Amino acid sequence: MAHAFERNGDSLTVRVQGRLDIKTSPELEADLEPQLEGISTLTIDLAQVNYVSSMGLRLLLAQQKRMSKQGSMIVTNVADNVMELFEETGFADILTIA
Repeated sequence: MAHAFERNGDSLTVRVQGRLDIKTSPELEADLEPQLEGISTLTIDLAQVNYVSSMGLRLLLAQQKRMSKQGSMIVTNVADNVMELFEETGFADILTIA
């Protein structure tokens, strides 16, 4: 899994590639944490993500909780199979998906 950060003022976009699973989610979380200081809008771009496990869901939920205290979070470019997972787990109702 690869990821890239793009900061523009108080907005941060994270472009994730590959899988969000038990191996990759902790790495992304560790890299993301220091980037969130002073951020009011977090966008997580999943255009290149083809699989999300329960660890990936946990990561998204943790970031949603954090950002609800300091601003907002948007998840974009969700593949059909990942959207199906979000709908089955109720995450489609929790996350702001654009």
